[in-house]
Amino acid sequence: MDDLRNIGRIFTAPLDFISKYFKVFVLLLIVLLIFVPDYDEEDSTPPNLAKLYLTTPIYESDSFAAQIEKIIKNKNIKGVLLVIDSPGGSVGASIEIADMVKNLNQKIPVIAYVRGSMASGSYYAGMYAKEIYANRGALVGSIGVIFSGVNIEELMAKIGIKEQSVKAGEYKEVGTSTRQWSEEEKLFIENLILEQYELFRQDVIQARGSKLKVMDYREFAEGKVFSAHIAAQLGLIDKVASMQEAVATLKAQAGVENAVWLKKDKFEAYMDKFLESASSKILSLFSPQLKATL
Repeated sequence: MDDLRNIGRIFTAPLDFISKYFKVFVLLLIVLLIFVPDYDEEDSTPPNLAKLYLTTPIYESDSFAAQIEKIIKNKNIKGVLLVIDSPGGSVGASIEIADMVKNLNQKIPVIAYVRGSMASGSYYAGMYAKEIYANRGALVGSIGVIFSGVNIEELMAKIGIKEQSVKAGEYKEVGTSTRQWSEEEKLFIENLILEQYELFRQDVIQARGSKLKVMDYREFAEGKVFSAHIAAQLGLIDKVASMQEAVATLKAQAGVENAVWLKKDKFEAYMDKFLESASSKILSLFSPQLKATL
């Protein structure tokens, strides 16, 4: 029993620490925001370039829209660097972000830089950038659509749980996890996924246009993930390059000689650093298997 308690303490200790010292941290953060001088205020040069970040799984588009709104409000911004490192996400949110990038690129040049992965929904979201650069270790592609679920019917039977529901509409329970899908339901889902896949594929062809170097979509749109070098050969990206090269291209296309980047306000910057640090520490404590290593 003592061993179980000791094991339990290992997992609850980080949560106890956060709970115990959270108020102290918030107080210190407020003090820092009030009393730490903002040295950036000494630089009165207006920003002429901005960075957009797409670095999380895509489940909504509001936070990305807020970034764009801040950029559009600043009339001095001449170009945008879109930094991408995302595994993708929902179809709807990815399309909304893609449309935002497309509209922004029609106003000022948007250069995308793939820091880690530009896969599935994040490829959809960023493909309308004027040019797409990726570092040589990046992963690009995964152009496809998936619909998945689990069947917990046997598990429910073992623990004595029975589902009860009232429905109107033959396909209202499509995708349910409480029983095996019928053949009609499977066919319905397949047709739905094929329709979304065709939309994705055609939008890629339209977005990349003559930059695509292969005519057969099966070479680039069968759900495969490619290295940056192969993605460049296929025309899914423009070049394997460093962020410095991407910035140089952005400056040239925006007509900017000396880059002055739009900065986050002080509170936003502090919170971003805190959340990033907290997330990294929590993942290291509870999910070491999520770390990618060479």
